Amino acid sequence: MTLKSVVALLAMIAALSPLEIHAAGDPGAGKQKAQLCAACHGPDGNSVNTAWPNLAGQGAEYLRKQLLDYRAQKRVNDQMSPMAANLSDDDIADLAAYFASQKVKIGAADPARVEKGQRLYRAGNAGRGLPACMACHGPTGAGNPAAGYPAVHGQHADYAGAQLKAFKSEQRASDDNAVMRSIASKMTNADIKAVASYMQGLH
Repeated sequence: MTLKSVVALLAMIAALSPLEIHAAGDPGAGKQKAQLCAACHGPDGNSVNTAWPNLAGQGAEYLRKQLLDYRAQKRVNDQMSPMAANLSDDDIADLAAYFASQKVKIGAADPARVEKGQRLYRAGNAGRGLPACMACHGPTGAGNPAAGYPAVHGQHADYAGAQLKAFKSEQRASDDNAVMRSIASKMTNADIKAVASYMQGLH
């Protein structure tokens, strides 16, 4: 993908997804409230179970949206939907601020999948209309917190792969303007495994 194409893609997404401004949460209060989250996501947001996401270092705006979506049943999960059901707006803001302030632990990519994963992440596949992941998630996978685009570096490959498959099947359909569903629909299972593995070791 050329630089001109990347800029055009970002401009299109920005036009479709105007950012709402929300009051910042209190990380200190969030740390106390996060005790209930620790069993699955770890006390600092680094999960030891690869099926559950790392939250450490994730953008606060992205985390806020996901918790709101769980609370509103726009995104449904057997564990998270009940957990989010009774969270207030302040609870959500505080939790998002706390986890955003933590540092994610970067994993390692599968050496056999690095070449393919890197190529797709950084260049996409123009022939299939597949944009580069880094157009929104950044060259180091840090995302774009201000725009609400999530960090993907250090995310467990098992979790990231499962989410890409959920977008592809439209089981997960809470993405703004169906951006991720559109992208994932163009990915093969081999693409998903390669990109998910690459992101796990990206930094």
